Amino acid sequence: MVRPEIRKTAAALAVASALAVGYTQAHASAFALQEQNASGLGNSFAGAAAVAEDASTIFFNPAGLSLLPKGPNLSLGADWINFSTKFSNSNSVAATGRPLGNDGGEAGKDAIVPNLYFAMDVAPNLKAGIGISSPFGLKTDYDPNWIGRFQAIESKIESVNINPTIAYQVNDKLSLGGGLNYQSVKATLTQAVNAVALEGMANISGDDTGWGWNLGAMYQITPDTRLGVSYRSAIKFNIKGTAQFTGVPVANQNVTLDLKVPDTLSFALSQKLSDTWTLLADVTRTGWSSIKELKVVTDSGSTLQDTPENFKNTWRYGIGATQRMSDAWSLKVGFAFDQSPVNDTDRTARLPDNDRTWLSIGGQYRVSSTGKLDFGFAHLFIKNTSINQNGGVTTPPTVGTINGSYKASINILGVQYSQTF
Repeated sequence: MVRPEIRKTAAALAVASALAVGYTQAHASAFALQEQNASGLGNSFAGAAAVAEDASTIFFNPAGLSLLPKGPNLSLGADWINFSTKFSNSNSVAATGRPLGNDGGEAGKDAIVPNLYFAMDVAPNLKAGIGISSPFGLKTDYDPNWIGRFQAIESKIESVNINPTIAYQVNDKLSLGGGLNYQSVKATLTQAVNAVALEGMANISGDDTGWGWNLGAMYQITPDTRLGVSYRSAIKFNIKGTAQFTGVPVANQNVTLDLKVPDTLSFALSQKLSDTWTLLADVTRTGWSSIKELKVVTDSGSTLQDTPENFKNTWRYGIGATQRMSDAWSLKVGFAFDQSPVNDTDRTARLPDNDRTWLSIGGQYRVSSTGKLDFGFAHLFIKNTSINQNGGVTTPPTVGTINGSYKASINILGVQYSQTF
């Protein structure tokens, strides 16, 4: 018979480490996804807040709606993300009474990030639009017998963001825009549970919705030089989940986690160098330092676990160029450096994140005077990542210690069609 204190410990470890750190599993600076269109992919999304090529400007800078052609504008696209991450063991310690296990195999999984944007004229100098995208997502899935199975096996995140927007053209130089964001998040997370004579599984699922807002401005300094600034607010979630256990005598539980996703501020430049070349650049700050710890509590209000995160604020720097090769064809290239908010001490198996460097190439083909097809490819080089983690608990023998390194990379392929009616 498993003693009550063992059951309580097993439940605390499973719920806390799975729900708390599992939520933050995605692959563009912690759990934010940069891939919100395909037209910017070839430029590594450099200058995205100053471009306004199509209706996807709703996400990157709503003021850009004022620069779109008159009439309804539609953009529909998707980015395929091929994520690879593999753990190599160094000095990991097995959980009490359990074999150490293997290295976990290929934990990265492919994902498709779709997006849809629509804009139209509603009055002179006034446009309105709506964007539907997925700002958080992706999936990792380790072998169920791996070294860190008591800290993480599967981590799956799904999100949808609905962003109604308006933009007003003040004059021939200045445009302003803003919008609301209604966002839903769903998480499914699993891990093994070590309960003395038994080894079971915990499956945690949770979801919530929240509201935020975004603002933007574009200023045409000269006919060849445009500046853009864009801000997206933080969004608060109260994620409610259910922890279900199999293989161990632990009662299912309801748990909650308060989480505030960070705000972002972008400054961007679009500089026309000649009739054929345009230079793009931007810098983006993300306020990750708002996440110091993640606390999981039960319905009764008792704390199951505080997981230290100690995220730091990050910066993303991008530079790119577009060459108009003919009336129909344009070539795009880009480079970016994206910092991670995760520090070496608090890195977890669910978020083995580190700094990454983007290299991109893409193009645009105008199929008609009102329609265009964008496509792009990016490879992300991720800095090798060390980890020495006991799951954020005070009794590491129960879950073991993961000690080793990760080698990871990301390939992104995007396609998008835009049409003016």
